[in-house]
Amino acid sequence: QVQLVESGGGLVQAGDSLRLSCAASDSILSSYVMGWFRQAPGKEREFVAGINRGTISTHYADSVKGRFAISRDAAKNTIVLQMNSLKPEDTAIYYCAAAITLYVRRGPGDYMYWGQGTQVTVSS
Repeated sequence: QVQLVESGGGLVQAGDSLRLSCAASDSILSSYVMGWFRQAPGKEREFVAGINRGTISTHYADSVKGRFAISRDAAKNTIVLQMNSLKPEDTAIYYCAAAITLYVRRGPGDYMYWGQGTQVTVSS
C-alpha cells in the first residue's frame, strides 16, 4: 500500500509562491504516474499537474500552465509542485495522487492512491 503525505500549504497573498511536497512511503517514482489535483469548496476535484513515471514528461492544466511546475526529487522520494504567481482562484485543497497507468491521466478516477491533502489559500 502506497502512502502519500502532502506538505507545504498555507496562506499567502496574490503573486506569492508556494512549494508543495508529496512524500511517498514506497519507491514509487519509477512505478507510478504522479499527479497533483485540487478541490475548491463546492467544486469538483480537478487535475493540476502530472508527471510520467521514469521520465521528465510533464502535463499541466491550462489554468496553471506557465505558473506551476511539477518535478521529482528522487533522493527524497518526493514529488514537488512549485507554484508561482498565485491567484485567489488557486485557493483549494491540493492532493497528491499515484496511478498505475502508462501515461498521465487527468481524471481523478484513474488514480489509485491519494494523500490527505494540504490547504492552499491565496488572498487578494
